[in-house]
Amino acid sequence: MVCMVSRTGRHLQRYDNLGRRQVVGCIPYRYKSSSDGTMTDDLEVLVISSQKCQKMMFPKGGWELDESREEAALRESLEEAGVLGNVECELGKWDFISKSHGTFYEGYMFPLLVKEELDFWPEQNLRQRTWMNVKEARDVCQHWWMKEALDILVERLNSLKQQNEQNYPNICSDLVAKISSL
Repeated sequence: MVCMVSRTGRHLQRYDNLGRRQVVGCIPYRYKSSSDGTMTDDLEVLVISSQKCQKMMFPKGGWELDESREEAALRESLEEAGVLGNVECELGKWDFISKSHGTFYEGYMFPLLVKEELDFWPEQNLRQRTWMNVKEARDVCQHWWMKEALDILVERLNSLKQQNEQNYPNICSDLVAKISSL
């Protein structure tokens, strides 16, 4: 069962020792499927529109006192983008100033490997969600610190892919040979 109401208010909001509001966000991602249903190496990320205008960004919001950063990241992805999945290792921490409020924030970003995309979610009437490739997402994302987090994610995923190719270079041909010998 998924909660269909977004949290509101600031009574549980976290602030750091300098008085900056602490926010947590996610970069929801998946690998594109080919027409036959197999996974490809084509990375897609999910961007959402802001509530007030059509500026695009990744899901993010306040980190609250009763949750871990990872729980906050998953909650924001559910509330704002309607996706569930695995929250992975933190991409980093950024300090930034809100252009609209002129206040200082401390932001944490996480990757979210999407396992489920919901048809109904709390903010579906307030936001648009769009899957796009990394270049498109980087071009439309309005926040410099989210673009940096995206660059870190892409670098991390490429590094993992290279490690797997080095550690398991002939896994497919080895499997084919074993199956053929049966």
